[in-house]
Amino acid sequence: MPILQVNLKLNVSTGEYHDLCRSLAQTFAEVPGLQWKVWLLNEQEKEAGGIYLFSSERAVQDYLSGPIVAQLQGHPAFREISVKRFDVMDEVTAITRGPVVKAAAAD
Repeated sequence: MPILQVNLKLNVSTGEYHDLCRSLAQTFAEVPGLQWKVWLLNEQEKEAGGIYLFSSERAVQDYLSGPIVAQLQGHPAFREISVKRFDVMDEVTAITRGPVVKAAAAD
């Protein structure tokens, strides 16, 4: 199952970022194929991001080419956006109680 790691720098206060996240959380919850997202914030560095688990490679590609990412890239609140893609190492993740469950691929 694919994981995305997204990091970005904030051009707004962390309070404004919290408000923005609250307004967008349901939109992310409705992304097809998104199993979960963990929201990240380093207030001291004004850096934020997320870790996303998707059900399939197709879901990742649809998300990356979709409207949320397009809006993120053009949003004045953010800069230095990076997106990295990883695969879950199922066997060792299960040993360390990682919050992922092997799902049938939808590709």
